[in-house]
Amino acid sequence: MTAELGGVSPIIVVPGKWTAADLAYQAEHIATMRLQNSGHNCIAGQVVILSADWDQADDFRAALRHAYATAPERPIWYPGAPSRMQAATDDYPDALVLGDRLLVEIDGDEDPAALESTEYFAPVLGVVSLPGTGQEFLDAAVAHANEKLQGTLGANLLIDPATEKALGSGFERALTALHYGSIAINGWTAFGFITPTLTWGAFPGGTIDDVGSGIGVVHNALLLDRVERSVLRGPFRPFPRSLPVANGGGRLTILPKPPWFVSSRTGAAVSEGLTRHRADGGAVGLVKTLMRALRA
Repeated sequence: MTAELGGVSPIIVVPGKWTAADLAYQAEHIATMRLQNSGHNCIAGQVVILSADWDQADDFRAALRHAYATAPERPIWYPGAPSRMQAATDDYPDALVLGDRLLVEIDGDEDPAALESTEYFAPVLGVVSLPGTGQEFLDAAVAHANEKLQGTLGANLLIDPATEKALGSGFERALTALHYGSIAINGWTAFGFITPTLTWGAFPGGTIDDVGSGIGVVHNALLLDRVERSVLRGPFRPFPRSLPVANGGGRLTILPKPPWFVSSRTGAAVSEGLTRHRADGGAVGLVKTLMRALRA
């Protein structure tokens, strides 16, 4: 028997030199991690960990507020969600109320404990800041996620290609120290869940008396034994800025905006088209769906 539970999923934003388009894109990325299914999701990102010393931190906060506020509204329907939303409002009365969602930006002496220990399972997104840049910040953010946030199911990490290259082996050491069962680099850990070859479950260590985010793994289509975690990577920038010779390079993608972003104009049509393709396998329908995806 396996048991998978949720947790408070971190989104670590490693400071670098980002363009205005990068800031907007990754802000929409984070809004998607929180707002898919109105946050009623065991792997919804909840706590953004930013560098207080990043010279673009204020610009990124502004982009995140905009992306979070302007995303299409979705109903809050999961049982108990309204009471958890109210609990967040009571704990953080100065939180920004943006339509049907809350944005909690921890400042000064404000206590982040409730935000970091409560899986709201609702559209509540928080932002905390830590000192440092480069490896110093990354190591501090990893330690903060491991020690302060409840659960070990999934962690998201956003980093531009030039910064990752500059960190070198230090980046890999930080990943090793990040004790989560699924880690997404420039992606969302939801893709760890829907990729059958990857394992899905908490980082090892849960017990019946202290179950954490669960015990054991599922999926794992390669049938690997004693897997500690699965790590997936995505492109930092959309097309055409993902071209290897542009903007510091990175992993190639053909999509100008992923259709699963909550800000995508064609997300519903693409989802339906892919579902129908899985059902009937028609090539013509798949081509039409891909063309819709390019208009996201």
